[in-house]
Amino acid sequence: MADIFLVRHGETEWSRSGRHTGCTDVPLTEHGREQARRLMPLIRSHRIGAAFVSPLERARETAELIGVPDARVDADLREWDYGGYEGVTTAEIHRSRPGWFLFRDGVAPGPPEHPGETAAQVGERADRVLAEVDAAMADTDGDALLIAHGHFLRVLTARRLGLHPSHGALFQLATGALCHLGTEHERPVIAGWNIQPDSAE
Repeated sequence: MADIFLVRHGETEWSRSGRHTGCTDVPLTEHGREQARRLMPLIRSHRIGAAFVSPLERARETAELIGVPDARVDADLREWDYGGYEGVTTAEIHRSRPGWFLFRDGVAPGPPEHPGETAAQVGERADRVLAEVDAAMADTDGDALLIAHGHFLRVLTARRLGLHPSHGALFQLATGALCHLGTEHERPVIAGWNIQPDSAE
């Protein structure tokens, strides 16, 4: 079982304001680009055998800025489909659904092209990614690197640990952060979480 490094893309205007950003292709802010650049030395300190990236611009730009412009694009690495909650903040949702919680309650239905996903459906995508990564790493030295999105990577972490997808709620993940999923006694563990280089600001 290969070690997997996870990178959440850098800050966007929507992530800064708390808007749920699934399918909307929002670019990085300049601060988000700087967050990504600061990760490059951490990435270079590991031997990356294969890298995979979400097709969305904010993830692909992050991949370029951390030094892996040739990462393999995988559509299953896209963010949770928020359906009718795309672009909406949690505070706004609470006005009509007090106490709403994404990992427990899911999303409102959206348009046919983006109808929304349950935690279980996101978990199914995460399982496919993990199977693809393990297959790719079977004949490759080094570690795997995934560049994607906050909620999706939290669900993927839960699945790597053998937990229900909704348990991704337990793993807070900041923009521009690095995480390390490793093994101990041949069992998956979190070896490092939410790692962010010191800010120069």
